[in-house]
Amino acid sequence: MSWHKWVTQAWRLLGSSQGLLALALLAAAPPGLHAAPSASAMLDDAQLKAAFVYRFAQFTQWPPPPHQEFTYCVAGSLGMQESMQALTQKTHQAPQVRMRYLTDPQHLASCQLLFLGFVERADLQRWQEAAGNAPMLVVADNIEAFRSGAVIGLIAEPNGLSFRVNLTEAKRRGLMLSSHMLKLAREVK
Repeated sequence: MSWHKWVTQAWRLLGSSQGLLALALLAAAPPGLHAAPSASAMLDDAQLKAAFVYRFAQFTQWPPPPHQEFTYCVAGSLGMQESMQALTQKTHQAPQVRMRYLTDPQHLASCQLLFLGFVERADLQRWQEAAGNAPMLVVADNIEAFRSGAVIGLIAEPNGLSFRVNLTEAKRRGLMLSSHMLKLAREVK
């Protein structure tokens, strides 16, 4: 499959209203993601979400001092864990990048980015409470998590995938989000 056909496929997956977002996020995707998949391969949901999450991290500035190690954490989604593992092996701005799959919110201390793949409100609240006020980019893949305090909600809609940003929560956590990312968000509150 050619790169052009692959980008066209990503455009369709995201819906025409989010096509610009697909190009903006995927155009500067990590090395290896640029390689077009084989004709039989298709960009699956977890890979697409992982590409967004990877780019969200690159469009976010954490408070000083700079991290010597950047840790992506995933809770509640084994598919995302596998996709994020593949991306964390690519080039990143931090000297060392790790990916951790967490089953207990007590281990959040080393996370700079937390992806929550839970659907149940009680699970979401438990993890978000454990994150406290830490300078952690909390990304979730459902509207309920976004409404209850995630910084970014990666939402599946009838026309594709979009994201919403809770800028108030980002600022409360000491995070600065790029204006480029904010312009592409479906909603900023």
